[in-house]
Parts: sequence; structure tokens; C-alpha cells
Amino acid sequence: MYWSAPSAAAAPLRTAASGSTGPTSLDEATQKATNAADWIQANWGTWLTSGLQIILIIVIAVVLRHVIRRTITKLIERMNRTAAAAQHTALGGLLVNAERRRQRSEAIGSVLRSVASFVIMGTAALTVLSVLQINLAPLLASAGVAGVAIGFGARNLVTDFLSGVFMILEDQYGVGDEIDAGVATGTVIEVGLRVTKLRGANGAIWYIRNGEVKRIGNLSQGWSTASVDVLVSADQDLERARTVITDAGEAMSKAEPWNEQLWEPVQVLGLSEVSLDTVTVSVSAKTMPGKAAGVERELRWRIKHALDAAGIHLAPRPVEEEDEAAPADPSAGIAAPSVLGNPSSAQSQATTPIPPPQLDKQ
Repeated sequence: MYWSAPSAAAAPLRTAASGSTGPTSLDEATQKATNAADWIQANWGTWLTSGLQIILIIVIAVVLRHVIRRTITKLIERMNRTAAAAQHTALGGLLVNAERRRQRSEAIGSVLRSVASFVIMGTAALTVLSVLQINLAPLLASAGVAGVAIGFGARNLVTDFLSGVFMILEDQYGVGDEIDAGVATGTVIEVGLRVTKLRGANGAIWYIRNGEVKRIGNLSQGWSTASVDVLVSADQDLERARTVITDAGEAMSKAEPWNEQLWEPVQVLGLSEVSLDTVTVSVSAKTMPGKAAGVERELRWRIKHALDAAGIHLAPRPVEEEDEAAPADPSAGIAAPSVLGNPSSAQSQATTPIPPPQLDKQ
């Protein structure tokens, strides 16, 4: 017996029998790389096109948003400059409130800019998602449900905002107007989309939510009415009193600054009340918006001096009104009854003590 070395022809057989996968793995790797390259080459054009579309959409949206917002800002600034220029004229200073116009225009501009940004950027976002071939139906449905939930939870805020938008667009009131909002009364110092600030008569600042205002009484739009009641003794010459009051009103309408605040001549309307001792003469005048209180005070002053100079006596205030206006005094006791005849009899009744009732003694 002898041992012989294995032949070279048997080597490949032993390699295959041993289970080695070297050549097979290399072929698979080559095939995968080839497939990946083919896939990238086939989709490269689509990716490049989609990327360019997305970049173009974003650039257009940003540029359009900037242009629209800048246009709105310039328009608002132009309106403010026009109002400021008109205020320096003689008539414009009376009719134009620059601060009111400025705040109203700023609020409208803020709303327009916000709406423009929301519409442009929202449309751009939806367009980008459609380019990426994302199904927008579930997304829009989810956004709709979320919007309904948020709107229901913040309905008061939404109500305040919408009420403020319509209030500004309709110009129901503005800065400097004196209004009666139901919940508070005062002068408007700031108008916002959610709240309105009022300065009350005692200096307090009231913050009113626009959604809570159910009615608005604007005392500063159009014109105001100054009304004055003059109590004259019944034994005075009423025709002469009418002439004196009319002359006082005419003199006031020619004096500064009342000639601008009085828009019509002072009118003596006649007698509004007639009693045994007094008569009430009603005087009225149409004034600038918000100037009625000052005109009434000046008119009372001038009428009083004119009647005193003419020797016409004013009547005292009725006893009933004095008793109602006077504060209650705990130590005053029982008030004396009103007597239309001799006033001394009323005084004697008030000061004479009432004797206690006598009891029959049996």
C-alpha cells in the first residue's frame, strides 16, 4: 500500500461540498447595487422636479406675503398721513380725530395682514404636501375636527374677536367718543380687537370685552343737544323772559369758542311745566358731538346773569325736590307739612309740640 496526494481536479468539488458562498454573495451584492443605481437613476428626475417645485412654491409664498403686507402697511400709513394733514385745517380739526383714525386703521391693517399671511402660507403648505403626494383628506379632516374643538372651547374669545372686527369695520365708535355700552359709560381711550378701554367720569378705566356689548349709544357722532330748564316765578313777565333768554343765547353764539360748538341758534321751546308758584322754561341748542355738557353750563351762567340784569326773578326749587335731595337727618324729627298759604303757619306747626293724649281716669 502506498499514499498518494489528492489531485487538483478534486479541489473545486471539495470547495462546493464544504458549503462556501463566496461567489454567490458577490453576485447578489452586485445585483443589489445595480438595482439601487437603476432605481435612483429612474427616480432622480422626479426628485429633482419635486424639490424645485417645493423651493419655487416657498419662494413665491414668502415674496407674495412680504409684498402684500408691505402694501397694506403703506396704505395704512398713507391714510394716517391724510388724516393728520386734514386735522391741521380749520374745518378738519373739528371733524377729524387723528388718534381715532390711526387706531382704527392700525386695527384694520393688523387684521388684513394676519388674514393675508394665513391664506398665503396655508395655501403654500397644502401645495407642498400635494407635491410630496401626501393624501390631504385625512389631514384636512383632522384639522377640521381640531378646529371645531378649539373653537368650541374658546368660543368667547372667538366671539370677542369677531365682534371687534365688525365693530371696527362699521366704525361704531372710536378713540375720543363718549359712549354708553350698557355695562359701562365713558370716553373711549383705546379700541382693540378683543377689548375696548373706557375712561369713566370718576377716572376709572373700564375694560369691556367686545363680545359682551349688546348695544352702543354713541354720544359723539352726528350732533348733541344741550337742554336747560329755567325756573321762573309765575308772576314775572314771560314774554320779556323769553326775549332776555334769546338775547343771551345769541350773544353766546357769537363769542369764542362757543360759536364753533353751537351748530344752531339757541331756541326757547316754551313752558315745559306750570305750577302755582313757578313755571319752567325749556331752552335747547344743537351742539358739536360731545360738547353738550359744557354748552349747558355756559348757557346757565349767561341766562342767570341776563335775567338778574333784567330784574327777572328766578323761582326757588320746590320744597318736595329739596326734601328728596337733602340727606336724611336722624335727629330732625318729624318734618313739617307743606302749606301753600302762609309759610308762618307751617313753621308754627313744625315748632309747636303736640300734647300727649289725656286718659280718662275713672
